[in-house]
Amino acid sequence: VQLQASGGGLVQAGGSLRLSCAANGRTSTNYVMGWFRQAPGKEREFVAAIGWRAGNKYYTDSVKGRFTISRDYLKDMVYLQMNSLKPEDTAVYYCASREGNMLLTGVREYVYWGQGTLVTVSS
Repeated sequence: VQLQASGGGLVQAGGSLRLSCAANGRTSTNYVMGWFRQAPGKEREFVAAIGWRAGNKYYTDSVKGRFTISRDYLKDMVYLQMNSLKPEDTAVYYCASREGNMLLTGVREYVYWGQGTLVTVSS
């Protein structure tokens, strides 16, 4: 499975961005898609995940109410709508995927990773 993330850029605090992740080569429909981020000098951290059931979503506390994860099953795409962005959201954002139904948050739980897209939020 190959994942490709896009949509990053430079935005002012309070602004919005929408990240996209395209997947190809998948042979199963039972999988979780997640977004992670890594700020300079910090470890990669979980942001959000969505299961194969559209209503099954999970967010880290710091983005709840500001970020929304969604997916297009027909196109095998996942999106991260980011609103009310803050400077502390600045990071490289990665999409990732794992087989199964559990919305896990650990980096090691995800097998497939995209290349990352940079989000910079200026104050």
